[in-house]
Amino acid sequence: MQAPSADDEITTPRLTLRLVREEDLQQLLEMNADETVTRYLPYESWRGMADAQEWLGRAVARLTAGEAWQFVIVQRASGRVIGSCLLFHFDLPSGRAELGYLLGREYWGAGYMQEAASALVDFAFGTASLRRLEAEIDPRNDASARLLERVGFVKEGHLRQRWDTKGEVSDSALYGLLRSDWAGGR
Repeated sequence: MQAPSADDEITTPRLTLRLVREEDLQQLLEMNADETVTRYLPYESWRGMADAQEWLGRAVARLTAGEAWQFVIVQRASGRVIGSCLLFHFDLPSGRAELGYLLGREYWGAGYMQEAASALVDFAFGTASLRRLEAEIDPRNDASARLLERVGFVKEGHLRQRWDTKGEVSDSALYGLLRSDWAGGR
């Protein structure tokens, strides 16, 4: 499996997904500093550009090590970064990876994340030749659960008191999607 390059893009009718760049950080900071957006994510909201730079350093290191592919979601009409998504926790012998995502609050409810997630799933099962994708979410995040189900994921488990994030212990809902199910449902 070969990692995407800086020139690789995934396009949809309204979006372009590409690897993150330093010039994306200001727009990503706006989203990641919003406590409502990061409420159910397993990290603290960003407090400034230093947090954004530190995150970018980790994203680049993980890409270089083959551990994660961090994409931004660009609205094609405006050229604005409206969110991010990634494939990570690769288990190559098993053909498996995990999917993660974030969308700026002003873009909620317009179908952008479903469009982006579907395109990333196509990429994961097609170009990357993965066999299985997984997602782990806070079960209180109803919007995220609905998104995963619309894209074709199936809830496969519920782990009690799985996370201790931001000083709060929470459960975790596990979702999975197989390439065979994705191909059959398209």
